[in-house]
Amino acid sequence: MRGYIPVIKGGSSVPGDANLRRGTRSRFNEPEAGNERAIINRAWSNLRSGDRNQMVAPRQTVSMASDPKNIQGTGLLAGLVTGAIGPESAPEVLARLTAAAERAGASDIHIQMRGQTAEVVLRLDGVMVPAVELPPGLAERVCGRVKFLARLKTYQETLPQDGRIDKTDLQTAADVRVATYPTVTGEKIVLRLFQGEQERMVGDLGLPGEVQGELNRFLEQNSGLLLLTGPAGSGKTTTIYACLRQLAARQGRHIITVEDPVERVLPGIMQTEINEARGLDFACAARHLLRQDPQVLVIGEIRDEATAQIALRGALTGHLIISTLHAGSCRGVFERLASFCPDLAAIAAAVGLVINQRLVRRLCASCSGRGCAGCFDTGFQGRLPIAEFLTVNDVVRDRILNRDFRHISAVPTLADSGAARVAAGLTSATELDRAL
Repeated sequence: MRGYIPVIKGGSSVPGDANLRRGTRSRFNEPEAGNERAIINRAWSNLRSGDRNQMVAPRQTVSMASDPKNIQGTGLLAGLVTGAIGPESAPEVLARLTAAAERAGASDIHIQMRGQTAEVVLRLDGVMVPAVELPPGLAERVCGRVKFLARLKTYQETLPQDGRIDKTDLQTAADVRVATYPTVTGEKIVLRLFQGEQERMVGDLGLPGEVQGELNRFLEQNSGLLLLTGPAGSGKTTTIYACLRQLAARQGRHIITVEDPVERVLPGIMQTEINEARGLDFACAARHLLRQDPQVLVIGEIRDEATAQIALRGALTGHLIISTLHAGSCRGVFERLASFCPDLAAIAAAVGLVINQRLVRRLCASCSGRGCAGCFDTGFQGRLPIAEFLTVNDVVRDRILNRDFRHISAVPTLADSGAARVAAGLTSATELDRAL
């Protein structure tokens, strides 16, 4: 906490590094001798609470009501943050922005600095939707507020940073994951929101009936390897967390995860994160965690040969292993596994179930896809999964052993699952084409 005190930057006050150590104390009121710790603690407390009236340095307040460029909504948040807003209002603007994003069902908030202004875009149902533009002065302070709450270095704008904001700081449904990255127009900040999924079990995911039934049957087993595949944003992590809640609800099992990163903290489960900078990758973590006597082990992703070997060995030695692997189809999963592991017999014996899934936008029930205020004129509200699965039976095992991967396919296919959703009036053919 020592490194976070108010710093004057360009004539305005933003949270920053302890520049007192760099000889900039003249820009603050001088603290009393021996009382610097109290000053720093008070500054931290005031920033945390959003109360900038007690800051130790004076600042110029700006009335933004008269500037037509200030807080101009370019999309669904138009008018949300209008009014007379001074430089002390960054905490309020950020709180209102995250609250509005949660109400809209957004999964991410993107804040892109464009010089002195910032463009805010929400990811709604997997699609980027312009939200609002933050004016000069306020844009930088909102970014600083995000980094401060996420315990990041507020002065660092040239290197990426990752952090997490406690849900109590922004009154959000869950903790907010924060990632920053420098770009040619300024810093880019992405806030990942986790909402509406905290208590989902497998039956709440909306998976096609056959897929849900096979997944439930697999979770009843004591050993075997479940592999989920699909592109980023296809709902794999949501499915894994639903499986974990279902397994934890039965009690009596020691469940361990190794993730990158931990996105939601689940009670009754030992959750761990990788730290590649310190040599703790998925393979290293999984190897050691198998000695922690798990009955269920979740490996966030199989990325290399070492992790693949450990996942297969764990499944063959009496553990229930759940993981993800990037491939375009159920067949592609076995092709990629074979590239990692030449022991086809181990693959055939260990893998029990493969699920390939995507998410498609659900047609808005209020306007039937025509567009209305409730769906922000997109015609869609919410998402639902389409999926194909492949249970490894004797026929599939023979094809794996004979490296006959081209004859391994799921029935019904992912396209069949999507066509059924279109026929049921849940999504559109255009949306299905976009997802596939």
